[in-house]
Amino acid sequence: MALLYVYILIYILFVNSDTNAQIVLTQTPESLAVSPGDTVTIRCKATSSSVGSYMSWYQQKSGQAPKLLIYGASTRVSSVPDRFSGSGSGTDFTFTISRVEAEDPGDYYCQGYNSHTIHP
Repeated sequence: MALLYVYILIYILFVNSDTNAQIVLTQTPESLAVSPGDTVTIRCKATSSSVGSYMSWYQQKSGQAPKLLIYGASTRVSSVPDRFSGSGSGTDFTFTISRVEAEDPGDYYCQGYNSHTIHP
């Protein structure tokens, strides 16, 4: 059975526009090797709870722009399959892919944002 690789960016900088404070987001694990049908869990930890529930998750495939999957920590974009889910608030967030499929490999990113950011 072929292994699928999910590569994860470790550090993403979040700038809180209200205070100009820098909040570092750390994703774990750094990379995963999974098989079709597996469940993948990626965690994102913020250095400050001011992120609240303003967390997005993106998927990026080679040569393509990042694709928004989840915003508001747990709201799935309408075109995204329900195999993808998000949860968390404050400093700890989780992104899960249930029943991994062959088209799922790519880079997955968490992004903190503020209440002025526009999402679909």
